[in-house]
Amino acid sequence: MSSTPALAELYAEVQLFYARQMQGLDSGKLEAYADTFTEDAEFSHTPGREPARTRAGILADLEDFHKRFEDDPLRRRHWFNMIDIDPQPDGTIISVCYALVVKIRPGKAPEIAASCVVHDVLTRAGGELLNKSRRVEYDPAL
Repeated sequence: MSSTPALAELYAEVQLFYARQMQGLDSGKLEAYADTFTEDAEFSHTPGREPARTRAGILADLEDFHKRFEDDPLRRRHWFNMIDIDPQPDGTIISVCYALVVKIRPGKAPEIAASCVVHDVLTRAGGELLNKSRRVEYDPAL
């Protein structure tokens, strides 16, 4: 696909969407993060865990998943990069990007916890981008 000013503008919009979405997740704003998904979205984020479905289901899944971190000073940062977008005729956007999950503990060097490929379908509602679906594939450990 060739680059055009319209594609460059869309790319910047997707990058900003991801920045705000992942900073919300990393700061523990789980409801705000869930709100970046459509009401009927599907989110598959952890091997061996069933995908979460619907915005309310995504929020409940995230709350359950994050309970393990309640008494842990661990901070997690999600880094999205190498974003490739493909606008579709129906108005959705197929997005594939690399993601690194970095664990940060007090007094220790940051550690890469996971390397992943993120497969998204983005859509618009009220002029805003939302995730219709997200599937996270983890790279195998070497």
